[in-house]
Amino acid sequence: MARFLALILLVLALARPAAADTVFAENGVALRGTDVVAYFTAGDAVPGKPEFRHDWNGATWHFASAQNRDAFAADPARYAPQYGGFCAWAVANNYTAPIDPDAWRIADGKLYLNYSRFVQLRWDMSRAANIAKADANWPALSRR
Repeated sequence: MARFLALILLVLALARPAAADTVFAENGVALRGTDVVAYFTAGDAVPGKPEFRHDWNGATWHFASAQNRDAFAADPARYAPQYGGFCAWAVANNYTAPIDPDAWRIADGKLYLNYSRFVQLRWDMSRAANIAKADANWPALSRR
């Protein structure tokens, strides 16, 4: 329990309003450079390469291949993570937090990312309720 509380305090310390950023990006690169299409096609977090990039929604997205880049460019809504790639558990709790690209889940054809694998396990315990809360919270968070 103490570890869980310490983790929550850490997440809260790193949390920030989404501000004008509607995509989790560091130095302008979305999702720490992870190829979002690969979550769907390879079933894994695959690092993207800067030479296969696409600018969308205020961020630069990296892909492992030209094929993945072109698939994303043709239909970004199909591949883009929910809540701009911010931690789904955090958004369910009405704030934003960074993510670990290895803490992910595809549910009902949508990609959700979380702060850590531990947070993802907590999120998964009440996935449907957390998605409903995050869906309700995201419009206001994305406008801050």
